[in-house]
Order: sequence, then C-alpha cells, then structure tokens
Amino acid sequence: MKSLSIKFYLFLFLYINYSYAQEYTSKLNTIKKSYPNAVNNDTIHKAYFASGCFWCVEVIYESLKGVIEVNSGYSGGFTKNPTYQLVNTETTGHAETIEVIYNPKIISFSQLVNVYFGSQDIEQINGQGPDNGSQYRSIIFFQNEEQKTIANNKIISLEEKFLLNVAAELYPFQRFWIGEDYHQDFKKNNMNNIYIIKVSNPRFKKFSNSFEHLINNK
Repeated sequence: MKSLSIKFYLFLFLYINYSYAQEYTSKLNTIKKSYPNAVNNDTIHKAYFASGCFWCVEVIYESLKGVIEVNSGYSGGFTKNPTYQLVNTETTGHAETIEVIYNPKIISFSQLVNVYFGSQDIEQINGQGPDNGSQYRSIIFFQNEEQKTIANNKIISLEEKFLLNVAAELYPFQRFWIGEDYHQDFKKNNMNNIYIIKVSNPRFKKFSNSFEHLINNK
C-alpha cells in the first residue's frame, strides 16, 4: 500500500511539472510569433539584448562610442511588472536585459550585434559564466526585418566560420521592463562588489581587448 502511494505521488509530481513545462513553452512560443512595434525615431535608436547578468552587459555597452544611455531590466517573458526576485524564480519567462539608447549616426545596430557576440560565451546555453538559469539566457530582440536579418546572418556566419553552435535566440521585441533602481549603473555605484571584481571586470577586459576601436576613451 505504501509503495502504491509513493508511485501515485511521484506520478502526480511528474504530471504537474510536465503540464507546467508545456504551458511555459506555449506562452514563450506565442511571444516569439508576435511582431514588434518599432521604438526608434530619426535621431535616437534603442536596441535590446540579453546576455547573462545585466551588471556585466550594462558596463560593456556604456563604454561604446555613440551610446547615450544603457538601462538594466527585463524582457522576453509573459508576466507583467517583473521584479528581480520573480525573474530569478525562472517562472516569468523574462531574461535580464539591457536597453541600449544610441546614436545610429555614430554606431550601427550591426556593430552592436558584433559587440554582443564578441563579449560573451557564444555557445553557453541559459547563462553566461557562473550565472546559470533561463533568466540569464542569450537573446537578441529585433524590432524589424532588417534587424532580424542582421542578427540572423551574424549567427549563420559564426556557426559556419567557427563550426560552433550559437546559443543566442532571436525574439521580436515586445516590451522592456526597467529594473529596480539599485541595478542601474551597478558597477559605478559598487566598484568593490566581489561579483564586479571577479566576474564583471574580467569580462569587460576581455571584450575591450578586441573592441578598442569602438570604445569611448573620453
């Protein structure tokens, strides 16, 4: 009798988790099929990238010529008003994302994509470095067919040239939810934070060695 009870609860547990996984996947697939609304105008453009911890990625993009501002937040999921705590439960579908506000006359979307792939572990799935989980997955959010083509062509080129499997996904941009205040300019405000010293700084240094020509040295 005890054995039957254990089997029943095991079956129930697996069924609930399977049902949740199916629902989760269905919601994400619905988001991926929706077409985005452009958020750019003639003089200021915005781009959205997920590439692991936004503390790291924010610093990388803020260093670039032509970048006016970078905001840390969340995107790619199916829940409204996501918070850091909720996103970390991996139940919202959202990933830590940055919003890059830039001058397209100085730096192009194509160059931002080059920086994106040149500043991460291209093949790491659901994470970057020590940060693992769907909230740290790599995503390029495109706002039109041109951006989608640029990102997709870059992925094809990387896979063919270096014989690797690119982990980054392409999502149509839906909405960016800005993160909590303490996440903004995190490195600038927390220079002695152990994560910044051990993870963010080495990642930035590795990136800067290859993209010195794009870095604003003012």
